[in-house]
Amino acid sequence: MKLIRSQRFWMAVCAVIFAASAVWCVLILTKPARSAVRIVQDGKELFVLDLSVTEDKTMTVEFEGRRNVLEIKDGRIRMLEADCPDKVCIHTGWLTTDIPIVCLPNRLVIEFADSRVDAAVG
Repeated sequence: MKLIRSQRFWMAVCAVIFAASAVWCVLILTKPARSAVRIVQDGKELFVLDLSVTEDKTMTVEFEGRRNVLEIKDGRIRMLEADCPDKVCIHTGWLTTDIPIVCLPNRLVIEFADSRVDAAVG
């Protein structure tokens, strides 16, 4: 009899975890799209762009002889090229979450304007 109660308990725990995960996914997927981004370099705000109205283009940002090329396309933004050794900023891909795109060697941060993540790089 104890084995059956134990199995019911674990099935209930799994069901609760599954339901909580499903609710979390729905909330994340239905989160309203944000379009305002900030581009900050060495603690100074360079640009604030509304991606919903900005035309597709590339932008070059320079820092101490190095450069980053940003791509804005279809209302999204990403780091297309960078003169940094590890290229983590490029591999981050398109900005889609509160986690900013950061190029530490070039002290460049791309984040949503209403992001709750501190973008100070120093």
